Amino acid sequence: MEWLGSVPSSWRRARFKEVFREREERSIAGEETLLSVSAYTGVTPRSEILDDGDHLSRAESLEGYKVCYPNDLVMNIMLAWNRGLGMSPLHGICSPAYSVFQVVDGSSSRYLHYLLRSDEYIRYFKAFSAGVIDSRLRLYPDAFGALTTYLPSPREQAQIAAFLDRETAKIDALVAEQEQLISLLKEKRQAVICQAVTKGLDPSVPMKDSGVEWLGEVPAHWSAVRLKFLASDIKAGPFGSALTKDMYASSGYRVYGQEQVIPGDFSIGDYYIDEATFAQLAQYATQEGDVLISCVGTFGKIAVVPESAELGIINPRLIRLRVVDKVSSSYLAEVLRSTVTFEQFSVLSRGGTMDVINIGTLSDIWVAVPPYSEQQSILEKLQRLMREFDALVDEAVLSIELLRERRSALISAAVTGQIDVRGWESMHVD
Repeated sequence: MEWLGSVPSSWRRARFKEVFREREERSIAGEETLLSVSAYTGVTPRSEILDDGDHLSRAESLEGYKVCYPNDLVMNIMLAWNRGLGMSPLHGICSPAYSVFQVVDGSSSRYLHYLLRSDEYIRYFKAFSAGVIDSRLRLYPDAFGALTTYLPSPREQAQIAAFLDRETAKIDALVAEQEQLISLLKEKRQAVICQAVTKGLDPSVPMKDSGVEWLGEVPAHWSAVRLKFLASDIKAGPFGSALTKDMYASSGYRVYGQEQVIPGDFSIGDYYIDEATFAQLAQYATQEGDVLISCVGTFGKIAVVPESAELGIINPRLIRLRVVDKVSSSYLAEVLRSTVTFEQFSVLSRGGTMDVINIGTLSDIWVAVPPYSEQQSILEKLQRLMREFDALVDEAVLSIELLRERRSALISAAVTGQIDVRGWESMHVD
């Protein structure tokens, strides 16, 4: 097996059909725990990985779903090539489209879990999956059963699994520390922004009560005003039949949306309208310095139209805010991204779901406004601090990537016999 290379001479060669037997048992009432399998979580109760608003299942009944038991292999045949398989720790049911296998040769379930999800075997499964493109690949049970592996003795499997349990737990703990660091850095970042846009940079200046609960005290020379008084114009994108996909052209005037606002990159995207359509929709045109706000989806996706941006219009998923002369667009964008604004939106948007932002809600946001020159000073300080925060976050993200690479390499080396763990001192195998 060229892809596997050398293995210990004591390991036995076997086909997966000798290790597993497909289980075809079906649920009678569909009342067992519904399980799901993914590259990230392995086999877990679906209820634990649901996003808000998701349903446990789209099916009216779970009768006839496949039954699995602890130590069974559960495989999503459409995603086996992408680590969509794992040994189940639970008794439950899974989709009829999945395959379930029981171990029949006495192999260690923990060892098989590491083996089947290792980088080498995932590439192996992909090579023998049927289909032309990744989204259509399927590893059918017969094809899986015909594939070959090399296995150590049950005792050595248990040793390898115990070694990997301990060593991957150490790596996972380090990853968790870095993820916690990233979370703390982001919290600190927001705290710094919130402090700067409500209290300023000079802690010695006289303060006054703003009269607004969310703002609290602000510098005495600042003013507290509603956002609508800082805008010369607030415009939502065209709705309904005013702009439809069949109006798009291959070139002409740009149509800007979340695709540009979320990453803050106005050079990407390929939606255009022709000159005649632009003339009809000129009231939605953008210009340098406009603050564009995503009005559908998570709050806080905001960008300022740069000088380099092509002339265009906003689409229905954006609100365009054009500021008055005494306000810096970039400074206002930082204010709108801050937690003090988010808290206001949470209260003002009915239900606090933050799914949709409308002009009325946006207009009622309170903002603490310093003199224009001070806005620039605060913005410059924030931009410098944000670069420092971003560098620290990037460093933590890189550490996580390296740790995960190390984890994958360690698993691959252990389950393919490239490292010998039989003399591992800390090992304890019952």
